[in-house]
Amino acid sequence: MSSTNAIPTEMDMMKSDFLPLHGTDYIELYVGNAKQAAHFYKTAFGFQSLAYAGPETGMKDRVSYVLVQNKMRLVLTTPLRSNHPIAEHHKKHGDGVKVLALMVEDAYDAYAQTMQRGAKSYLEPTTLKDESGEVRLSGICTYGEVAHVFVERKNYQGVFMPGYREWKSDYNPTPVGLEYVDHCVGNVGWDQMNPWVSFYENVMGFRNILSFDDKDISTEYSALMSKVMSSGNGYVKFPINEPAEGKKKSQVEEYLDFYEGEGVQHIAVATKDIITTVKAMMARGVEFLQVPSSYYDDLLDRVGPIEEDLAPLRELGILVDRDDEGYLLQLFTKPVEDRPTMFYEIIQRKGAKSFGKGNFKALFEAIEREQENRGNL
Repeated sequence: MSSTNAIPTEMDMMKSDFLPLHGTDYIELYVGNAKQAAHFYKTAFGFQSLAYAGPETGMKDRVSYVLVQNKMRLVLTTPLRSNHPIAEHHKKHGDGVKVLALMVEDAYDAYAQTMQRGAKSYLEPTTLKDESGEVRLSGICTYGEVAHVFVERKNYQGVFMPGYREWKSDYNPTPVGLEYVDHCVGNVGWDQMNPWVSFYENVMGFRNILSFDDKDISTEYSALMSKVMSSGNGYVKFPINEPAEGKKKSQVEEYLDFYEGEGVQHIAVATKDIITTVKAMMARGVEFLQVPSSYYDDLLDRVGPIEEDLAPLRELGILVDRDDEGYLLQLFTKPVEDRPTMFYEIIQRKGAKSFGKGNFKALFEAIEREQENRGNL
């Protein structure tokens, strides 16, 4: 039988992947006060001090604090002058994600591969050096003002990268069990989802592995559409949301209004024990969305047997969903800044590779209750 029309397997995709990504290297947020934001992420999320850059290290126009927890790194950056471009970014958007940095074997080749396929340059290939070796960087623009920076650090033994020094602190709250970035979700404007899907397909070699329309993600009042984009090896996933017509304003529209443009809606972080992680975060003041207790009345009928006891899931508000390969547990924080924009998802996968489709209605009704409280529904 001819194989010319055969559907490519995941192995085929990996072999033909022109942009092999090894995962998320770091996520950089532009914030109004990096020193205070770092204290929040250490206290509430259990991140640890890693590195610092600023006037003391030769970076005169801004400061950056690097935080780490297992395989996840956050960079929090604040400008030191009001006329700095980062200050303009923060004035418009508030605190939010600027860079989704991706691990690559060859940052120069990643730039060449994506530029020749139509990318817009964000950072031309550059090599940073110090006594610990070198880090090679390059970057391209994506939706809104978000950028992807390609990071090649195989020849670097330092704490983060040249220009940073180790950040030692006597204040180091214990980690809460966050492991790595599972996925990052972007919100784009009306009719912009498919153009950005094409960008990830054509420029970065991603594939669309899941699609949700307004019938999948809707409530009585609002709706949205989403497509999940995955790198060839599956290590990096970027769902992309756009608004859909509804009776009232959707969560994506609220985000776009208050962020004043497209951007990263939420960062999903994996844990090996969501009950322990969420309990620790709640004890430190992190606020989570809550679904009605009735969600749990027929949960096991919907998702089948699970290893966890139902009582702590109900107590903490943790959601459960199942796909053909297993199940997952997930919970979403409320926005972590005063603008109703970016938030976090805590997720534990028990085999499932999906994104909690069975929870969409309960989740979005919970979001709508928050919107209504803000007067934005």
